[in-house]
Amino acid sequence: MPYKYHILSQLHKYAGRDKVRLHMPGHKGRGEFARLFPQAKYDITELSFSDDLQDPSGAIAAAQSDIASIVGAKRAYITTDGSSSGVMACVYAASRIGKKLIVPRNSHKSVFNACRILGVEPVIVQGEEREGVLLPPDPDLISRLVAADVHIVGMIVTSPDYYGNIAPLDDYAAVLKPLGRYLFCDGAHGAHLFMEPDVYCGAHADMLVDGAHKTLPTLTQGAYVCVNDEDLFEYAEQALAMFRTTSPSYPIMASVEYGVKFIVNHPEIYYAASANVQKFLGEHSDFVFYPSDDWTKLAVDFKPLNISPALAQQKLEKRGIYAEMNDGRYLLFYLSPMTSALQLSALGNALMSVVSSKKLRDTYREIGGVIPPAPRTYSYLYALGAPSEWVPVKDSIGAMCAENAGVTPPCIPVVVAGEIITPRAAKLLQSGKSTFGLRDGKIKVVRR
Repeated sequence: MPYKYHILSQLHKYAGRDKVRLHMPGHKGRGEFARLFPQAKYDITELSFSDDLQDPSGAIAAAQSDIASIVGAKRAYITTDGSSSGVMACVYAASRIGKKLIVPRNSHKSVFNACRILGVEPVIVQGEEREGVLLPPDPDLISRLVAADVHIVGMIVTSPDYYGNIAPLDDYAAVLKPLGRYLFCDGAHGAHLFMEPDVYCGAHADMLVDGAHKTLPTLTQGAYVCVNDEDLFEYAEQALAMFRTTSPSYPIMASVEYGVKFIVNHPEIYYAASANVQKFLGEHSDFVFYPSDDWTKLAVDFKPLNISPALAQQKLEKRGIYAEMNDGRYLLFYLSPMTSALQLSALGNALMSVVSSKKLRDTYREIGGVIPPAPRTYSYLYALGAPSEWVPVKDSIGAMCAENAGVTPPCIPVVVAGEIITPRAAKLLQSGKSTFGLRDGKIKVVRR
């Protein structure tokens, strides 16, 4: 029996009625706005029939209950604020138990921001490098850290990451849970993996966030938080009451429910898309792809091709092919169950065109790569509050960073507060097209 779309059904009922909209939002579903934004008729607020995300008892409650059942969680909470609000909720829950949390070096900036806001000291760990990409840290390192410090609440880990590396979640859980520590997971890039329980973070995490909009047929900003440990229910609900908007988008909420249930209602689409990707890889073995654990992450390595990925990206976009990210070495193509065989064929043809272009030969320049662990004198929280000044990035080498700074995407800090800025870090920040933590070419450092 297919799952029903509870929230979407309510929106369809309302859109089909003759009504006078004397409620928010201000566009009222009328005039030029309604012509330019046809979905305006579904854009409503909390009404007598539409339920309330802050205290759900109707369609939203039914949707959340179904999502929890589908992904195997004890409770699920929809959020229209993206995965970042879910990350904030996870760190908030940790902060109610203690003030230290293991944070891998390649975590999203939202993790570090949450630690800053909530006064949690991140115990930063760095895994090994594989083909220019950081891997999740070794479970033995996590074991040593928690055994040596009773103040560590647990760990928050990204799985999968932007490149599709899946963390050894079962090993982390085996280390943490016997010691009464918690495993939190930023699963923003792997909402689809509930279809593959062996690698899904929800099978091991005590609390997690899934970014439905990243890999499911869901509108941007649609996500959900799952909780599996009953001791965290109250903290999760406190956090979401504080960090989620009180004016959630009903179309986004409906699309979160839709995204999860569509895949369950049509599993053949999911498995066909996965098979098409495997076929694509087999047909294009002349290319080097990053060895991803997740079929939705297709990263073409341009280093062995000796071609600039930035120039290749420009050529692809002229052919209507848009990648998710260019990190200076890889072009990352973000796939989903909705990616068709026709689209993959178009990508393959476009990549062959790039390789055959004489103008692009010998254009590769090494600018990215993993930043080695930098020395640290101050703690993260201390460095954020220390006397500071803004200096040009080129003059910051050897200084201690006082504000996280990085390149976006993937929104991972190149340098974290409390770390010494190295020549390599400065070069990467200067070469980044879009950055965070910089101001007019300057970076904030601890005053010498």
